[in-house]
Amino acid sequence: MSTNDIIDTLAGIEPGSALDAIRARRLQARENAQKSYLSLFEPIDAGDFSLAERAAVAAFVTGLHGESPVAAFYREKLAANADGAALVEPIQTEIERGKTSGPFGAFPPGPLSVENKAGLIYRVSAERKHELGTRLVAALEHAHLLVLHPRDAASADMKALLAAGWSTTGIVTFSQLVAFLSFQVRVVSGLRTLAAASA
Repeated sequence: MSTNDIIDTLAGIEPGSALDAIRARRLQARENAQKSYLSLFEPIDAGDFSLAERAAVAAFVTGLHGESPVAAFYREKLAANADGAALVEPIQTEIERGKTSGPFGAFPPGPLSVENKAGLIYRVSAERKHELGTRLVAALEHAHLLVLHPRDAASADMKALLAAGWSTTGIVTFSQLVAFLSFQVRVVSGLRTLAAASA
């Protein structure tokens, strides 16, 4: 189990540094983020959402956000997993196919409708479906929806995950994992920007 704080590691925060002191002021938030990482990526029991699947989804989601130390970390995590190594290249290909600038989606009719924006509806390429398998195909398509079409996501979209063999518990964990990754990418990016500004 990891003992180093993952956000500190990814943001390049050294013990005793100014950023370390800033993070120490929000100790509970720091500890909770680390606990979230450990429960999602180093669980005592992965249940029916395997560690390889978690790493694959993480590599895809962080890759959609653009190349960063976070994306590199999860790509390496996937490559280091015995069941995930063969997925690195297909996942990278799908990241390139799914990359776009969002968020997209439609608000309910009303004043916010002027913010409606249409965008890429991502589907895994036909040639990659066999390599990724039914569960990951559904997971990547749903992850893309959550990351880039968050206001379009609806309970009906869960049906594709259920049909692909995901349990309701697995879907909850999957959704938590995607949300955590989006948070982690933004926090690490912000901390790195702060570090660069103070250098």
